[in-house]
Amino acid sequence: MTSPLHNFIPSVLDLADTSLRPLDSTHDLCSAFPVMQQLRPHLTSEADFVSRIERMRVEGYRLIGAYDLGVLVALAGYRLQENLVYGAFLYVDDLVTAEAQRGGQWGSRLLQALERLARASGCARLVLDTGLANARAQRFYFREGLLTGALRFQKQFDTP
Repeated sequence: MTSPLHNFIPSVLDLADTSLRPLDSTHDLCSAFPVMQQLRPHLTSEADFVSRIERMRVEGYRLIGAYDLGVLVALAGYRLQENLVYGAFLYVDDLVTAEAQRGGQWGSRLLQALERLARASGCARLVLDTGLANARAQRFYFREGLLTGALRFQKQFDTP
């Protein structure tokens, strides 16, 4: 069963920042691949990336891109979700700024847009994960007003 949260897709007006827009088309996804690959180097090809995004969209995954003079410089992948721990929340899967553009407040602008989207969608919080060893990202998130709220445990399996 699909949650009503999955059906909400922002328009440009919802984002309130004219440099940001949803990445919906296959062309948009292809242009996002080089930026996303900086965060997710295990992505092997543009086709693999587009295929994964299309599968994840069924579960509500969406991308927002940040543009500087018509060039994609940063992006955020997110999902509107609900669980018994948080209630309705916006989960940030991916947040990346192209290396040459870092320090330009693009990540901050994307997080602000995601917060507006979460609030407009009735979410009680915005949630994201980062690696325990990723001190730079942790400092950035603290500066943006995010606080630690959980410690995630995982078990990795060998897959064919």
